[in-house]
Order: sequence, then structure tokens, then C-alpha cells
Amino acid sequence: MSDLISIKGGRDGLRMRFDDTADWPALLVQLEQQLTQNQAFFNGARLTLELGERSLDEIQLSELLNLLQHHGVVADALSANAREARNAARAIGITARPLPRYADPPPGTPSVAPESEALLLTRTVRSGQVLRHSGHITLIGDLNPGGELIAGGSVIVWGRLRGFVHAGALGNAEAVICGLELSPTQLRIADQIATTPPRGNGPHVPEVARIEHNQIVVESWENYKR
Repeated sequence: MSDLISIKGGRDGLRMRFDDTADWPALLVQLEQQLTQNQAFFNGARLTLELGERSLDEIQLSELLNLLQHHGVVADALSANAREARNAARAIGITARPLPRYADPPPGTPSVAPESEALLLTRTVRSGQVLRHSGHITLIGDLNPGGELIAGGSVIVWGRLRGFVHAGALGNAEAVICGLELSPTQLRIADQIATTPPRGNGPHVPEVARIEHNQIVVESWENYKR
């Protein structure tokens, strides 16, 4: 998201990391900007706040939580090494724990954080369920009507895609949406929106949705890969 704030995702959900040396008012200003610019991604999100060594009192933490709440974001937990920050969180009813220790990668491993990898899921996403990830999402299974996939990167559904998908939700216009059966209620890529008309009972072919000339186009996988 920025030099001061980053959003990471994984099977344990979203984590918002804050630079622990930046000026606090400047950090809040940048957070406001990021939440406003990426409203489609964050609205309705639940996440863990990671503060590193930063020490916050109850007033500062309340400022942060009120800002998140204003944009439809709920903080479920807080991770921080500073005891004062953890105590402030517990005082207002938020689960708090020390910052987890991330294992160092083996020598020669490319410097890519594990959180930046695609999220792979094998399941059916049913009506009312929302899956949100900062990177790519690959779903082996169906996305039912009323289900939602929201990704900072691309979305691949190895099954029937019949719900709502927003790829590139953090502004990545290069993201794509792929499905074995592409019959969504709505597709979004970055800030572009499209719906597809109802189809008959004929055979379905794998298709890809992408942005071309500032609009979403859908084509068969065979044409896309040429």
C-alpha cells in the first residue's frame, strides 16, 4: 500500500503492518488516504494490526480504531512488541499478543515475503461468504451466487464462477479473472465493472476477463493465450 503501511494476507486473514518509526499523525493521514482510495477492498474487512515496536496509548489506539471503523474495517486483534500497546488494546477489549517471529528464509531464497504468494483454496464459496486476500486467489471449487472473492491480484476459479469477483481491488489494472464457467453476478477489475448476460444450457469453455481500452472484456482461454 505505501512505505508506511502494508497489507498482507494469508490463511489466517489480513494483517495491516505499520511503520514503527513514522510520525503518528502522518501515519494516520496516510492510512486515511489508503482506505479512501481502496474502499472496495477494505469495506467489510476484518484484520489484525501489527505495530512492531511502536508504543501506543489508549487515546492513540482509539483514534486508529475509529478511523478504521469509519471505513467499514474491523480490527480483530493487535500484535505488538511494546507492552503499553498490548495493554491499551486489552483495555478496550481487543485481543493482543506479541508480534510473531517470522522465520528467516534459507540462503539463496528470493526476497519475496510468504504473504505475497497466491492464496490457494479447495472448497465451495457459498452465498454470504466473503474471501479477501491482498495477493492472488486460486479457488479449486465453485463460487456460488451470493459468494464473494476480493483480491489485490488476479482470481482463478477452477470451477463454476457464479458469484461476485473483484480482482485488482488495490488498484492493479493488470489483474485478470479466469473461470472454467464464467457466469458471475458481477465482475470488477481495479475500478472497472462488468456483468455478463444469462447464458443458455450450451457447453461452457474456460474464459478470461481483463481490462482492455478502459473496459472489461471477456474472451475464451484459447484466444487469450495466443
